[in-house]
This record gives sequence, structure tokens and C-alpha cells, in this order.
Amino acid sequence: MCDPLAPVIAALAAPGRPSSDYDLNPEISLPPGRKLRAAGVLVAFEEHQGELRLYLTKRAPHLKHHPGQIAFPGGKVDPEDDGPIGAALREAQEEIGLPPENVSILGVLEPHETITGFLVTPVLAHVHTPFTPRPEAGEVDEVFTVPFAHIADPANFWPERRRWLGTWRSYYVAPYGPYYIWGATARMLRTLADRMKAHEDHGRLA
Repeated sequence: MCDPLAPVIAALAAPGRPSSDYDLNPEISLPPGRKLRAAGVLVAFEEHQGELRLYLTKRAPHLKHHPGQIAFPGGKVDPEDDGPIGAALREAQEEIGLPPENVSILGVLEPHETITGFLVTPVLAHVHTPFTPRPEAGEVDEVFTVPFAHIADPANFWPERRRWLGTWRSYYVAPYGPYYIWGATARMLRTLADRMKAHEDHGRLA
């Protein structure tokens, strides 16, 4: 029987490169000495009725930063965390009620630099058994899942743009139903999709 996580594991073994909120905005010059804050997000997959699904959150609408946006559970690395992986696991427990002991870490993608000054490490993980998500009161408006097939296909991602601080900023989007997945979340998922597609194409040519 085929392991539904096999494409994810194969993608992690393939070569990659760091990504950035600026990937679609090459005209923006970044200062070489800029200081970025370390963060980790949990890209958590769970098998449900034979289908692999990915957990995402919708941030509360009243938050000062990124209100209402779709995001992975995660946040900045605190001193007591064991690096980005520890931060991702801690935040996932706080934000969606996912027990760390119910998770196996598959690996990490290269870090992603955000426009808000974070260096985010996507931590890919497998949720062993189904659990009942508990959105963090005041922080998370909703916890939901999307099918693996949706985020595994690069064709489901495309660039859009909007005005930001007086200039046009381009970014990836990957909408799913009522959920507008965009920005850093979409860019990190696009990185994973590209690596899975590259590995698949290489396998056909081998």
C-alpha cells in the first residue's frame, strides 16, 4: 500500500533553497545587515479516511498583526524552546490543542524570510491519531484542514498583488473554498509543492 506521506518525505530529501516574501518582488533591495527573529511553524499532516490533510488556522479578526489571515500554527522561538522545532510544537499545542506526543517530525524546509522581519522554519510533521482541535481563545478564530492534493499541485498557486506602504507588492495565493491562503503561508506551501513536483518529474525521467 502506498504511503500518502511518501511525496512529502521525498521532497524533504531533495535539494532546496530558502524562500522569502520578496521572491516575487526582486526590485526591493534588502539591507545586508538586517536582523531577523527566529520562528517555527508546524506543517502538520493527518490521514483522515484514507486522505492526507493539512492543518491550518484562521487568525482572530481583532488581532493587531495579520488579523483574519490563514496561517500555520507557530510563532517566534522563545529562549526555553528547543529551536524552531520546539517553538512549532509548543505553539501548535497552544493554538490548536495538538499534543506534542501525538506528532512525529518528518523534517524541515529551508527558512522563509517574512516582510515582518522573521526567519521562519517550516517544520513538517505527521499527526499520528485524530484529535479534537481547540482554537486558542482570542488568538485563533478557526482551525481547519485542506486536502493534500490541493497544496501538492503547483497549478493551484498563482501570483496576485496589492498596494502595501505605497508600492505594489506581489505574493502567491492558493485559495481553497472560503479560505484565502496567501502571503508567507502560500509561499512556503508553494516551495513544498515545487519540490514534490521536481522529485516526481525526476522519477519519470530516471
